[in-house]
Amino acid sequence: MRKPTWKWILFVSAAAIFTVIIIYSNKLIKKIAQEERQRIEIWAGAITYKTQIINETERFFDSIRIEEGNQASIFAKAVKKVAEASLYEDITFYQDIISANQTVPTIITSPNGTIDAAINLPDSILAMRNIRDMGENIRDFDSLKLPYYHRDYVMVYYKNSHIYGDFREMIDNLLESFFQETVINSASVPVIITDSTQINVIAAGNIDSAIIAAPFKVNARLEKMREENDPIVLDWLDHGKCYVFYEESSVLTQLRLFPFIQYGIIFVFLLIAYLLFSVTKRSEENRVWVGMSKETAHQLGTPISSLMAWTELLKEMPVDPTIPQEIGKDVHRLETIAQRFSKIGSVPVLEDTDIVPIIDNFTNYLQTRISSMVHIHFEKPDHPIVLPLNQQLFEWVIENLCKNSADAMNGKGDITISITEEKSKVYIDITDTGKGIPPKMQKRIFSPGYTSKSRGWGLGLTLAKRIIQNYHRGKLFVKSSVIDQGTTMRIQLNGGSKD
Repeated sequence: MRKPTWKWILFVSAAAIFTVIIIYSNKLIKKIAQEERQRIEIWAGAITYKTQIINETERFFDSIRIEEGNQASIFAKAVKKVAEASLYEDITFYQDIISANQTVPTIITSPNGTIDAAINLPDSILAMRNIRDMGENIRDFDSLKLPYYHRDYVMVYYKNSHIYGDFREMIDNLLESFFQETVINSASVPVIITDSTQINVIAAGNIDSAIIAAPFKVNARLEKMREENDPIVLDWLDHGKCYVFYEESSVLTQLRLFPFIQYGIIFVFLLIAYLLFSVTKRSEENRVWVGMSKETAHQLGTPISSLMAWTELLKEMPVDPTIPQEIGKDVHRLETIAQRFSKIGSVPVLEDTDIVPIIDNFTNYLQTRISSMVHIHFEKPDHPIVLPLNQQLFEWVIENLCKNSADAMNGKGDITISITEEKSKVYIDITDTGKGIPPKMQKRIFSPGYTSKSRGWGLGLTLAKRIIQNYHRGKLFVKSSVIDQGTTMRIQLNGGSKD
């Protein structure tokens, strides 16, 4: 499968998965949001119903209190009537009234506090003779001033019956249970209830108290809630029209982020898969390149050895001595090239070496083997510059850069090599007077396969950059280039020193 094909397959698969996740998540989020609003509406309705129930219950118990007060008053009148009746008077009716009061605790006293009668009370109170003996307990009783004869009167003290108290406690427990089951179920949703102004807070749930205590924070929170959801109108008996503001629960907020988290995870996995494919492909290409290089070095070994032998024979023959000498230089050059190919794929050994004579010797050699109209100028420093490097590979870099410069000048121009030292850095600049490199192409020239020549593999600058960066921990880049004026390539190396 070609590289672009599986790239598109990965991209389309990721897009499809992400689309399905987003569609499904949006449906799920919308459903949960609707359920949350329904819970809020139930919550608001529960508060309304609770208020109505409480008000109705209070009215009911008020009527019971009034009724029990009337019952105590009637009881007191009946007691007084029985006490004043003659021996021949029929008091059965009044006795029935007295005996009918089996629930309301009642005390009847004279104006001076003397207890005349008491019913439905503990024995400790029944044994008392004056109301003042009850102390603080009298506060539990309501009192009635009942006119008796002319200006005389009696005091009637009564309190709610046990039946009333038990019934009231039962109703309160039912209301509390109703509130907990219906209202507290919505505790995860932040809620604020305001009056009709939509500013003054009446109640709040799941909101930090510090926010409620600060008006400007409350207004900001209300505005945020209004943007998220329309407030629910609530008719609260004690407050009239109210508004319920709410926002999404933390669970729903996290759920909205979940698809993007999933997408991020999918993207990471796809990125890892892409990198693994790329690394595998690059590793395969490297293995092929390394194998080809080593095989080339091996194949060059035999003819080089043969040429060396023929060179020695030429030296013994009556020929111009410069001929075997120049052939020897070329054979030595071939041997150097073979060594370079043999080192590809293995970690080269770096040794402290003076780069000045390396560059000087190579430029002298190259000058005799290129066009006579190309002049190489080496601005040689007057002191050694020692760096940790591999001589054969470093010479290869200089060779590639100089040959590229010569090709860029179409066989006519000047190549200048200069060395600059700056602290712990050494800069080697190779400047030509060629056609220059367009700005948009200055990074692409180091890519494998890129070449401006009709007959070229596009590997020279790629290998040069790899040798400098991977093996010598340096940099190789285009320092400057002007169209039709020339280009300067810069090599940056670390660890320069003077001897």
